[in-house]
Amino acid sequence: RMITRTPSVVAQVFLLLSIVLVIAIAVIQINQQQILSPGLKYGIVLDAGSSRTTVYVYEWPAEKENDTGVVSQTFKCNVKGPGISSYESNPGALAKLFDDCLNKVKERIPVHLHKNTSVYLGATAGMRLLRLQNETAANEVLESIQNYFRAQPFEFRGAQIITGPEEGVYGWITANYLMGNFLERNLWRTWVHPYRKDTMGALDLGGASTQISFIPEDSQENFNSTLQVKLYGYNYNVYTHSFQCYGRDEAEKRLLALLLQKSNTSSNVDNPCYPQNYNTALAMKYFSGRLCTQSLRPANYYPDQLVSFHGTGDPGLCQEMVSLLFNSAACRDREDCAFNGIHLPKVKGNFVAFSGFYYTINALNLSGHFSLADFNSSMWFFCSQSWAQLQFMLPKFEEIYARSYCFSANFIYYLLVHGYNFDAETWPQIHFQKEVGNSSIAWSLGYMLSLTNMIPAEGKLIRLPLKPSLFTGLLIFFTATSLLCLLFLVYLCVVSRNRKNISRVEHVFIPE
Repeated sequence: RMITRTPSVVAQVFLLLSIVLVIAIAVIQINQQQILSPGLKYGIVLDAGSSRTTVYVYEWPAEKENDTGVVSQTFKCNVKGPGISSYESNPGALAKLFDDCLNKVKERIPVHLHKNTSVYLGATAGMRLLRLQNETAANEVLESIQNYFRAQPFEFRGAQIITGPEEGVYGWITANYLMGNFLERNLWRTWVHPYRKDTMGALDLGGASTQISFIPEDSQENFNSTLQVKLYGYNYNVYTHSFQCYGRDEAEKRLLALLLQKSNTSSNVDNPCYPQNYNTALAMKYFSGRLCTQSLRPANYYPDQLVSFHGTGDPGLCQEMVSLLFNSAACRDREDCAFNGIHLPKVKGNFVAFSGFYYTINALNLSGHFSLADFNSSMWFFCSQSWAQLQFMLPKFEEIYARSYCFSANFIYYLLVHGYNFDAETWPQIHFQKEVGNSSIAWSLGYMLSLTNMIPAEGKLIRLPLKPSLFTGLLIFFTATSLLCLLFLVYLCVVSRNRKNISRVEHVFIPE
């Protein structure tokens, strides 16, 4: 009996252990699995502006929110040299300019993801003007860029000149995305759409154009100026307009051409917007050689002739001259009009002003939002300074920018107050800002957000505690062990029963 009982106990123990282990392995494999994001996707956007090119690297989880990626900026690099439109006569020189930034980008993005990382180049007003002036030259510049990027390890999606309204609405998307007006995290750390949260308007001041974008009171009004944007499952009707030749650089060149036109001499010209005692000599082609100043070009135009400009630092006269850059008469006292006869709904809500707006406000030692009176007093004080005094006032002194801040301030004043109809009451609703967190407020992020709608989301990955092959092997092994133990116990039961029956028979036939 002891011999039979011992194997039976061992078999029962093994059967019980096997059943427990099979159940335990199955429970662990099911309950302890981890749902992982399929990783990160990367995108590269080159903002080819009129004055310079900036490279942005963006990343987002491959699993998206309602078809739009949750994008963040991870790297930014300014390409050396002026904007790409300046290379119209030598497009082949562009390639070397990109090398430094692209080498840094390659280090930022994992090598195995290079071939799946899309690169987009969007050119703005500088190239829009060049295409109008010389379409062949513009195409050659873009072709040179395309040839360069096709030799890179990334997936090049093309170099294109984006329209003014596109630039405006992409800037609007960027501003509202960074302000958390499209998505926010709730208590459970999941992304949700903010409840009844208003969007902000966007004011962008570039080198060759300026854009205003916002959702007006009646978004269906003047449908031609309204673009429909779909982000995170919601539709937005955005009014946007881009004013060509009203970027900071082109506007100043128009002022210089206007001052020359009104001057009695073609060699020495007073500039009330330049600081007192500042002098510079500029070639005529610098300020009269572009499309924006064509109508102001003098009859005796000699591209290489130098014109000396003398700064007089006169804030009142500067403002008067700046006003001549705007055709306010074309609006004929219409409330729904900006300038040059352009329809503009009444400005509504908060606005964020970035790019050239921010840099000028920063030079005036202002920040964030402030009253119109504070802006005016700071502008008047700044414009009254001599060139020598100015060098001690600016935190970062660069001649080409320092000499122009007074003009920029007056231009911003006239654009916002007389152009967009902001007043003392609505002015404080403008927030002058450069970035939010580590992300720059620029149209490029909005561009990337829109483009991620076209990039298919990847499925979720599941990480299991045990590899499928090991899990299957262990399951088979312990299930087989359980069956063998069960069969062995059945066998022992049968043997034990047979022995009992034999014992009874022998007991019956034993003589007394």
